[in-house]
Amino acid sequence: MTHQVLARKWRPRDFQSLVGQDHVVRALSHALETQRLHHAYLFTGTRGVGKTTIARILAKALNCETGVGPRPCGRCAACTGIDAGRFVDCIELDAASNRGVDEMTQLLENAVYAPTAGRYKVYVIDEVHMLSTHAFNAMLKTLEEPPPHVVFVLATTDPQRVPVTVLSRCLQFNLRNMPPAAVAAHLATVLSAEGVEFDRAALDRIGRAAAGSMRDALSLLDQAIAFGGGEVREPAVREMLGVVDAAWLVRILDALVAGDGPALVGLADEMLAGNAPFERTLADLAALLQRIALAQVGALGDAEDPQALQRLAAAIAPEDLQVWYQIVIHGARDLPLAPDAHAGFTMVLLRLLAFRPDQGDADAAAPRPAAGRARGSSQHGAGAAAAPGAQPAAPAPGPAALRAAIGARASAPAPADRARSHPASADPAPASCSSSRRPSTAPADAPGPAGPAASPDARFDGDWPGLAARLPVGGLVQQFMHQSELIEADGLRFRVRVPIRPLAEPATVKRVREALGTHFGAPVRLDVEVGNVGAGTAAAASARDRAERLAQAQASIEADPFVRTLIEDFGGAIVPGSVRPIERRDPTSGDGQ
Repeated sequence: MTHQVLARKWRPRDFQSLVGQDHVVRALSHALETQRLHHAYLFTGTRGVGKTTIARILAKALNCETGVGPRPCGRCAACTGIDAGRFVDCIELDAASNRGVDEMTQLLENAVYAPTAGRYKVYVIDEVHMLSTHAFNAMLKTLEEPPPHVVFVLATTDPQRVPVTVLSRCLQFNLRNMPPAAVAAHLATVLSAEGVEFDRAALDRIGRAAAGSMRDALSLLDQAIAFGGGEVREPAVREMLGVVDAAWLVRILDALVAGDGPALVGLADEMLAGNAPFERTLADLAALLQRIALAQVGALGDAEDPQALQRLAAAIAPEDLQVWYQIVIHGARDLPLAPDAHAGFTMVLLRLLAFRPDQGDADAAAPRPAAGRARGSSQHGAGAAAAPGAQPAAPAPGPAALRAAIGARASAPAPADRARSHPASADPAPASCSSSRRPSTAPADAPGPAGPAASPDARFDGDWPGLAARLPVGGLVQQFMHQSELIEADGLRFRVRVPIRPLAEPATVKRVREALGTHFGAPVRLDVEVGNVGAGTAAAASARDRAERLAQAQASIEADPFVRTLIEDFGGAIVPGSVRPIERRDPTSGDGQ
């Protein structure tokens, strides 16, 4: 066989040709120049980052016939012998197959003899963590005080398994994973020297797929050359690696932003027909979301499609992007638990849709209620005219007040229908999600939220805690309503006080204002200040109610004749804190909330 694989052919022969390990090269070069040499080195790092390569270069630097230095000639008998693996004074040992105490004892017995052809005997022990405990103990003394002509070079991918007694006797260097850009640049150099035509995008994909290993990258490059018939082109590399086309990922995010569930399911079916690797798709989708997050903070860098990234960064709220990222990476983790990969992938997309951003405020120029009425009429064609000046919005987004009602998205025809089927006055339960999970039963031609029937609380009755209990919201908006205290109310202009500053963040205040506007069917002005709140909050009212019910329950237990008999006749006692009031149930919900 005359062909030599690229990973062996392009193994670095000197420190200058090493890629991505400048910190190790600098330290070793200075030590060789100043003759401040250590007797034991330990190189750690993942596979393919250059541990054994650096050990061989160090052996050449110590035994080169031109003298000890950071630039071995590469032409003398010592350099060529070490490169070929036949230099008698460079002993390479695989600890995975020579891990016993007998092999280590034999090696140490030979170490006392002077080198035969070079200045130093260099013992390169690869995967040293595989040595047995007895083998490690046998080498400790020699490793601490070896003969002056012996240098140990240990390499491992798992330094945690190396005893600390060995670590303390070695000069340790942690080799870094190769960044994808450095890998791609080195592959371009290799292909130019080999005379192979290539696309830079293809090398970028190989650089990312190598996961920091230059050896893996060169092996993938060999495979790509064979797969592409002597060329390295981006479509062929994408097919070889099973990488999903970025256009698929952008279409998924566009459908999520638009709230188009059927389009998402259709995309999953198309990808199934195209034999797409769903696990890889979720990994690539998570990577795309990470790049979008970087674009949102102005760290776009050298992106493949900066226009698409900037467009998606402007369309997706940062907090929703973080939730999506978590859903995707957890979905990839749980994919093996699904009935099949396609079903698991489809459910991840539907979960993303359930937590999709609320785009009800997409038209900043139009008032919030007018935009909501325009969406309701466009979705259902019920004959309700859009409000004057309202611009058409995306078909799927619902009002912000129903943001927490995620479970109802699959069963309800549209968010506007859910808002009409659950008016706030008909459901006094304080929890928002349980009341909004019931299927919508409103007819298609029911009046929209702008009509009189959809605004039963068009006027504020002065009861802020009661409003907080009736408002169907969740998350920070619910916390805001329950923790805030009304200071002043003038029509639909409210001035409230919150106890902590996170509740007064502009994004939270905006969502509360939108929820109130949807509830009252008219624009609401909300002024928020931070300070100490009194007893006028919904949380305080709820605490008082719980205390009263607890006191009533305690009194009821103590007055119970049977309990009194147990206490008086048997010397019993009621354990403090063991009495709990019966939770109130909403008879309309059937779920005990």
